[in-house]
Amino acid sequence: MDQSDAVAILKEALSVVLTVASPILISAIVIGLCVSIIQAATQINEQSLGFVLKILAIFIALIVFGPWMITRLIDFASMIFDYMAHMV
Repeated sequence: MDQSDAVAILKEALSVVLTVASPILISAIVIGLCVSIIQAATQINEQSLGFVLKILAIFIALIVFGPWMITRLIDFASMIFDYMAHMV
């Protein structure tokens, strides 16, 4: 294993992390922004409202995107294990 292989594996790992985390992060950001706009317009300063809605959005995102996320992680793990088997 040389330096280019390690860089390629690291690049793929970062790509997988970003693609797997993006649905959850995007849903939390969108809900947080919408709640902030509504709170600013109505002058409701309840902090738990935004927190509860973000948690619900994250759970829904996990239910919807969970199978895809697990498949992507399993594919990456099997690629790493295959690469390790070829190294030995």
